[in-house]
Amino acid sequence: MASKAFLITIILATIAAPPAFATDYVVGDDAGWKLGVDYTAWAEGKDFYVGDRLIFNYAEGVHNVYKVNGTAFQQCTVPSPFEALTSGNDVITLATAGRKWYICGVGNHCASGMKLVITVASSIAPASAPAPAPISGGPVMHNKKPMDFWSNWKLKINF
Repeated sequence: MASKAFLITIILATIAAPPAFATDYVVGDDAGWKLGVDYTAWAEGKDFYVGDRLIFNYAEGVHNVYKVNGTAFQQCTVPSPFEALTSGNDVITLATAGRKWYICGVGNHCASGMKLVITVASSIAPASAPAPAPISGGPVMHNKKPMDFWSNWKLKINF
């Protein structure tokens, strides 16, 4: 009886806690932020949400990162040097929804393709229907949809 009460307490505490679904994306994956990487292809198929983080890894002093608007992105217009991120390990938290543009402002790097555009969604979309319980194993999460996770738990627990 005590173990059942403990299990219920744990489940309720877990449900009440806000889910932390933020994802860290290393721009360019293992290649990082450098010339010769197709950042359009890298971003394709990825879902970016408010709270996710972009991590730009590059050789310090060789590249930089600017957050720009769509026009500056298209024309590779470099803003003031004071706006550049230059650490070689720059982390940008996606704070708002919408289109986001990033370029390298060194030489002709932007014109050579060292630029990234993504679309950030405001929140995690709710699941349209509960996911079926997996045939074996534990709960499964798909596309950062909390309803899939909780639906699986609900299907597996019988009180």
